[in-house]
Amino acid sequence: MPLKEKLQQDLNAALKNREDLKRLVLSTLLSAIHNKEIEKRTVQKIAEVVELTDEEIIKVIQSEIKKRKEAVELYEKGSRLELAKKEKDEMNILLQYVGPQMGQEELRKIIKETIQETGAKEIKDMGKVIAGVMAKAKGKADGKEVSRIVKEELVG
Repeated sequence: MPLKEKLQQDLNAALKNREDLKRLVLSTLLSAIHNKEIEKRTVQKIAEVVELTDEEIIKVIQSEIKKRKEAVELYEKGSRLELAKKEKDEMNILLQYVGPQMGQEELRKIIKETIQETGAKEIKDMGKVIAGVMAKAKGKADGKEVSRIVKEELVG
């Protein structure tokens, strides 16, 4: 079943079961997906409806997760723990749709392979390495974490 269809079914179930937080998160996510479809259609200058692939939808979900992570950090810095908890709960709902994230050992292995493949030796080669790693990870790794580990590997 396509991911968008699954999201729509889960939204309908959340409506029936009166799960307000899940309903809110999924309707916001479906709206973001719809906006991305409109953007894609506009960029390609076509009139018919454009559907995002599951991979593109996962990128949208990851973007929404990233927004939640940033909000949690800001709320925790501002001692707004109730709002931070709400953002964490929303993030946990979204995480169900992207699958498990890559472990640090597996991520380091991919980074080392990519450094070998690109011939990166200095910190200025970091962009090439990160791009290669993110392509291989296919949404299973956090960009900040990748950046941190790549920097460690190139400097250290």
